[in-house]
Amino acid sequence: MHSPPVDAPPSPPDHRIAGRAAGILAVCSVLLLTLVAVRWHPLMSFDGDIADTTHRWAVEDSGLTHTFRILTDWVWDPWTMRLLCAVVVVWLVWRRAAWWTAGWLAVTCAVGTLIQQSLKAAVDRPRPVWPDPVDTAHFAAYPSGHAMTATVVLGLLLWLLHHHGVRRALWRTALTLSVVSVLGVGLTRIWLGVHWTSDVLGGWLLGALVVAVAVLVHGRRQA
Repeated sequence: MHSPPVDAPPSPPDHRIAGRAAGILAVCSVLLLTLVAVRWHPLMSFDGDIADTTHRWAVEDSGLTHTFRILTDWVWDPWTMRLLCAVVVVWLVWRRAAWWTAGWLAVTCAVGTLIQQSLKAAVDRPRPVWPDPVDTAHFAAYPSGHAMTATVVLGLLLWLLHHHGVRRALWRTALTLSVVSVLGVGLTRIWLGVHWTSDVLGGWLLGALVVAVAVLVHGRRQA
């Protein structure tokens, strides 16, 4: 392994990086939320154009659409993500006696859900409506609950793996699966016509913001 020069500056702690990331993500999240709330015409047109195109593809390719429904309703569903989180919480307590980290993980996921549902109620954005829908969904559109929940849960679990220095093969596998899942769940929601593109982008941004703030809190406690 190549050793860094003696005078190389030390890497900043995770909580400092998380603090900077949280600031950037907060600005981006507020900006997008504002544009959605005021129904900024260029964004609405952008959302509509993508929705029309992907819905046409979804109707034409029923096999792929069925696969996406299975993935979004079972594999990447918010309740599947929450169950995964609960399993890790139990493991942290049972095998590692890491009560504080387990509670931190559980509370962060719960706060993420609360933020998501509060914003849905506050923005009250209608979902796309189609004469020939390929899927249905409940509650308001913004932000995407699937995208935000996957980002929060998988982002936190990835950070825990990184924080505890797992083997490189496990880290790469977890990172690949997480990236595929977070991107995949967002794309399936757009393809199935139950979310606008900006709903998914908002879910990703807000989910990443929750993760960054949680890492900041965890790091400050250990500092």
